[in-house]
Amino acid sequence: MINRRWIIIAVTGCFVALLGASSNVRRASADELAVGAESFIREMAQSAIRNLTEPDITREERKTRLQSVMDQYFHVPGIGRWVLGRHWRQASTEEREEYLELFGMLLIESYVDKFASYSGETLEIVKTDTRNEKDAIVSSTLKRPEINQVVQLEWRVRTNNGIYKIIDIMVEGISMGQTQRSEFASAIKSNDGDMGKFLEELRVRVSSQTSG
Repeated sequence: MINRRWIIIAVTGCFVALLGASSNVRRASADELAVGAESFIREMAQSAIRNLTEPDITREERKTRLQSVMDQYFHVPGIGRWVLGRHWRQASTEEREEYLELFGMLLIESYVDKFASYSGETLEIVKTDTRNEKDAIVSSTLKRPEINQVVQLEWRVRTNNGIYKIIDIMVEGISMGQTQRSEFASAIKSNDGDMGKFLEELRVRVSSQTSG
């Protein structure tokens, strides 16, 4: 069974670790997409560590800053639509709008508290592979010295008219998008396919994390 809490901690660690990533990078290709995707990931990491790891800011301020980072570097609406799968097509316009809002809020609430401390993670970018004319995979290793662990991380980056966005993160080969997609599909099934009930469940989850 996938340890969701461990995945969240690992992914959060890679945000702050990327700032210290090795400059001795091995690229699979020198093409513009590969170079651009790798540069984009480094830029994201610098923004994250600069804005999110200050120890003295309030939780609300950290949430605001994380929202800004997510908006700039992640294609959250696209991820949200893909995660919902076939149920996106079946949802009404109002349900889609509320779902995307709740999905974004759930991401923020899941990650915000993980940035309150930095525990010495370091990450080395190993290579960048292009999959097609729009997608690149930035492969890396995350070293977590506090528990003597090395984690394999891959960032899937997509470009559209020169604008880069992260569309998935793989932790030890496990897609976070696919994991969330399976979880949501199970939740919708348990609610008899009722989108309204599923949205209510998401509201409860967001509320519990906010208050917790």
